[in-house]
Amino acid sequence: MNTSLRHHLIASVIGLATAALSPALLAQTTAPVKAVASFSILGDLVRQVGGDRVAVDVLVGPGSDAHVFQPTPSQARLVGQAQIVFSNGLGFEGWMSRLLNTASYKGRHVVASRGVKPIHAEGEHDHKATGGHHHEENDPHAWQSVPNVMAYVGNIAKGLCEADAAGCNTYQKNAVAYNAELKALDTDIRATWAVIPATQRKVITSHDAFGYYAHAYGVKFLAPQGVNTDSEASAKGVAQLVRQIKQEQIKALFVESISDPRLIAQIGRETGVKPAGELFSDSLSDAQGPATTYVAMMRANTTALTQAIQGH
Repeated sequence: MNTSLRHHLIASVIGLATAALSPALLAQTTAPVKAVASFSILGDLVRQVGGDRVAVDVLVGPGSDAHVFQPTPSQARLVGQAQIVFSNGLGFEGWMSRLLNTASYKGRHVVASRGVKPIHAEGEHDHKATGGHHHEENDPHAWQSVPNVMAYVGNIAKGLCEADAAGCNTYQKNAVAYNAELKALDTDIRATWAVIPATQRKVITSHDAFGYYAHAYGVKFLAPQGVNTDSEASAKGVAQLVRQIKQEQIKALFVESISDPRLIAQIGRETGVKPAGELFSDSLSDAQGPATTYVAMMRANTTALTQAIQGH
């Protein structure tokens, strides 16, 4: 066989082999979209929608408090290299605009809560214990309502489609599937609370992070701290809260995973109510905990809350 014919045959075989590669296999060779999410809960939502096409880095990891976060130079570099950045918005990440400027970030910035109707710190639930602070402050913890997170998912899918048009069909399918899971979660949470009389749905938590949960599921939350853990609980506010716990015989007292437990322990001593455990408000748990994903977090919190109220 002459050299020319041999080269022609080799080229033909390579061409046939390349043509035989499935689109799925070719997609796997594409470098994933580089995404950065501001905190662990949002990072999980981006992963649910992005799937294998998106590599997600989280700035404020499990167990850490985004309210008091201080970005490091290495995190600024990470943001500078990202194709898309996701933040919660509603004032949750007061440091985000400075970080984007420091990183000279020119890519897409998606505010996941876009379109969600905010509630104020003084809103649908009781905030007497805050000592009257934060009257006009938006509550940023919108993810505590599952229907709100379904809106987050739509914003995430739209942002990823704009950053990676080739993967848009995948992102849209993932979003539809995940929203179906979220709808089932919302139904389950409502059914769990339905057996508890409205007058008994009263809970004490470390800081005012559950306003959207309260509004969505008909639960009354009281907290010694406001919506931002960087604020101090006033002595007057704590004293009012202690009196209210005694008067209303509230039995569900929780510390949050990101909070200093000493204040809740003090309230427990003064009221005789033993803390019922830990809730996850602003952060997922580590890999060994019960709240490794958003769905797991909402289920774990709902179980803990309802069992404490029912005295289990």
